Amino acid sequence: MSASYPVGETFMQLDLSRWKHFTAMAIIGDGVMGMIHPTRAAKAWHYGPEPWQNLMSSLEDRPNLTRAISAAQVIGGILWVLHSSKEETEGSAPAKIEGSARRIA
Repeated sequence: MSASYPVGETFMQLDLSRWKHFTAMAIIGDGVMGMIHPTRAAKAWHYGPEPWQNLMSSLEDRPNLTRAISAAQVIGGILWVLHSSKEETEGSAPAKIEGSARRIA
């Protein structure tokens, strides 16, 4: 089975774009979960080095701070997606209809 890619786009570019999209979804989803249930979200990240565990314990005890950080995480994820989309579309030239001064974006 062979994959087909848009003209001028290599496998690596397509793969990186998909990973960016997947990562953004995870960041945004984690932020939403942190806003909905901040103590559960903080407990989910208790694994790792001791300083990280201490940070997560303190966030578990401060649900409003956890919600604020989670909201910033959602906003950051959305802005990253919008910025990435803008970069991807800036590189492509708009199509021009022959015999017309109009361009299709």
